[in-house]
Amino acid sequence: MPASTWRLRSDAWEYLRFAVKRIAFGNDNDDVLSTDGEVIRSLRALETIELYWAGFGRRYVRGVRELLEHGDYHTALERIGRVVNRLRGSAGLEDPREDQQDEAEQLEWQDDVDPRPRFEVLVVDETTEADRDSLHAEALRLRSEADDFIYDFVVVASAEDAIAAVITNPSILACVVRPGFSDRTRERLSTELQETIRIARDSAVHHPAPSRSSLASVQRVLGLADTLAALRPELDLYLMAGAHIEDLAGALSRRFRRVFRREDQLELHLSLLRRVSHLHDTPFFSAIQDHARRPVGVFHALPVARGGSVVNSKWIKDLADFYGLNLLLAETSATSGGLDSLLAPTGPIKKAQELAARAFGAKHTFFVTNGTSTANKIVHQALVAPGDVVLVDRNCHKSHHHAMVLTGGRPAYLEAYPLDDYAFYGAVPLRDIKQMLLDYRAAGRLDEVRMVTLTNCTFDGIVYDPERVMAECLAIKPDLVFLWDEAWFAFATFHPITRRRTAMAAAAHLEETLKTSAHAAAYEEQRRRLFDEDGTPKDDSAWLEERLIPSPDARLRVYATHSTHKTLTALRQGSMIHVYDQDWVRDAEEPFHESFMTHTSTSPNYQILASLDLGRRQVELEGFQLVQQQLDLATSLAQAIARHPLLRRTYRVLTAHQLIPEEHREVGRPMPLRSGFSAMWEAWAADEFVVDPSRLTVEITRTGVDGDTFKHEYLMNRYGIQVNKTSRNTVLFMTNIGTTRSSIAYLIEVLVKLAERFEEEQAQRDPELTEPAEAEMPPLPDFSWFAPGYAAEKALPDGDIRPAFFLGQKRGAIEHVLHDELRERVARGEEPVSAGFVTPYPPGFPVLVPGQVITAGVLDFMGVLDTREIHGYDPRRGYRVLRG
Repeated sequence: MPASTWRLRSDAWEYLRFAVKRIAFGNDNDDVLSTDGEVIRSLRALETIELYWAGFGRRYVRGVRELLEHGDYHTALERIGRVVNRLRGSAGLEDPREDQQDEAEQLEWQDDVDPRPRFEVLVVDETTEADRDSLHAEALRLRSEADDFIYDFVVVASAEDAIAAVITNPSILACVVRPGFSDRTRERLSTELQETIRIARDSAVHHPAPSRSSLASVQRVLGLADTLAALRPELDLYLMAGAHIEDLAGALSRRFRRVFRREDQLELHLSLLRRVSHLHDTPFFSAIQDHARRPVGVFHALPVARGGSVVNSKWIKDLADFYGLNLLLAETSATSGGLDSLLAPTGPIKKAQELAARAFGAKHTFFVTNGTSTANKIVHQALVAPGDVVLVDRNCHKSHHHAMVLTGGRPAYLEAYPLDDYAFYGAVPLRDIKQMLLDYRAAGRLDEVRMVTLTNCTFDGIVYDPERVMAECLAIKPDLVFLWDEAWFAFATFHPITRRRTAMAAAAHLEETLKTSAHAAAYEEQRRRLFDEDGTPKDDSAWLEERLIPSPDARLRVYATHSTHKTLTALRQGSMIHVYDQDWVRDAEEPFHESFMTHTSTSPNYQILASLDLGRRQVELEGFQLVQQQLDLATSLAQAIARHPLLRRTYRVLTAHQLIPEEHREVGRPMPLRSGFSAMWEAWAADEFVVDPSRLTVEITRTGVDGDTFKHEYLMNRYGIQVNKTSRNTVLFMTNIGTTRSSIAYLIEVLVKLAERFEEEQAQRDPELTEPAEAEMPPLPDFSWFAPGYAAEKALPDGDIRPAFFLGQKRGAIEHVLHDELRERVARGEEPVSAGFVTPYPPGFPVLVPGQVITAGVLDFMGVLDTREIHGYDPRRGYRVLRG
């Protein structure tokens, strides 16, 4: 499957090296080319795969096969070793002998020892093998020692091959389209890859050719460009043509960066290098480097700057020894002299944020150096005023609840579906969100609803369909603001399947959709069904059953917060706020900057800012490859647990069938990526909720220990394996862009050792001694209701937690009540009111907020929790309760 091509390619070459080495040195028989052997299967696979990669290519594979057929195993081994060394990122150990390689291969050898970053350029055109050789030779001729990067061409003949190439080869950073390409491939592609190509073409939004163009080939070229741009928006697209270049330039400029004549190879070469240099640019990191190299006199704050208080100290020199001198040289409180101010950027920080906005598909991006908790509060304070109603998932991060205290917004809590068997929540069904909006409309209070706040994806990997959520909510209230907490989803922008479920990509696609005539017609048709002739909305059932279509005049006001440090390369607390707001200048820019000033330190950490700049560079240049590997490695871990006899007896990987109720799944596959790239694509296009395949929730009931014990005493203390989250009977394993195959292998090894240990312990237990029964976990508690004085007047769910919070800070206004006594009060019919937040970890969200009535369900849940960490609750003193 395409998602595993990087591994299939690597493993095939590695196996060839292993097998041929044994033959070459006499450790195996010489029947390596038997038709059913692993060697011949590897060669067949590589003949197809290498078509879509630059450098060695299909002819190189055939050459290796010919050497094997003639028994020249040592030369074949040398050729195979060259490929393996490049795939590993290392150079060959010795130069090739001139009699063994032609001129093209001698030039190709230079790439193996060239230390410069290397990328690949896709060329789509019907060509002969001689033409391809000429193209490669021309690329080598144009190279200069002054170039910062090197590249080579991948040449394919058809649109289908072009799509296959950009899906399978993440090293491609640009594409040159020549109008002479054909539509269908002549290759024998797998059924899975053929289906993926079909879905990719069908899923892209295709734009008609300009009416003034009379060229028949324009629509075909546009169709390919639209598909490639939808798959890999980071790709640079160039058109190279002969005749009618002026007409083509006018007709296709929207899709292509430049249009060249075929003889303009030098201009194309310079354009390719310049564009990659723009992606590679890190303005703030470069400014910090420059500052560290300059001789500077510090007559300002920060004694640690330039290492002044460290390098001359007798007692803390180990700080410099451990972290290195560059960290100290880069420390400064200066905002001029080539640096910039995060609070009012005009130089390298401003440019770095603009580059991040480009990378993440936002209209504006802001760097945050004190985490996504602060980023969330910035957005809330900028957009929510006292009295505004915010529809918010109660299962969201505590920062959103605290933001309600800061802003005076009135939360109306949405309930995610519970997963009681595993002691955590899923996500909020769209039908429930729509119902709450309709309730406010029926009560005449829809104008008070300001924002919808949801977590995408949740800690446990449940992912919404943001475009559908926003479209249907905007159909009810066309000026809603959306805040998507994507703390754990920053990586998703850089994969063609996961990208469509990010807030920024969904906003961009929805904006484009709202402009079309087809959308306007569909909206008018639905409006006639949902409204009476006098303009009165029909009853809620019609609105709930239909997939609502927003007005073409709806305003897109979308914000996303990313914990960049959680899933991409950045230092701790490095986060971003992304903005896609059509009313930014009119309604949001000034209050946003005031809010940003409120929550941002005047002394932000420059090292965090530099890491955000570098993290953006990395994902623009290699994000697709890294995310693809991340997803595939998680899938390989799930497969290992499912296939290993001991592991599957002890552990169970929870799939979409356990984590998402059936009514929210259309495709129905338990783990779509395991069935192939196309299966995942279908599920992520159709299902209301999907599971992020990079997260594996593993149920551990059969180990006989709880999740907290499994995490701390076994994984971390014994084997140094770190995990973020557990529940009573589950452990969450997450892969990321830094995960390696070796780390997956180590985890599998540890899980096997632990499974053996657990089975042995259970076998040695005295059968006559019964284990004490484990306390049954009660259902996860829903939000109860706000107490009178804090609740809405018209039986709607919103409440004002701000006055309850501040009243709870006054000693005379509260009392501490122990758990058992509070349970007795509730049993007598009393309705005690929480004076603060109570947040157990896990599940990691407030089960009580200020002003909330404490119920038996909450107390039952709290009574059996054995978690080590509960914020806002001291078991020695009890709950903080407002006095009557």
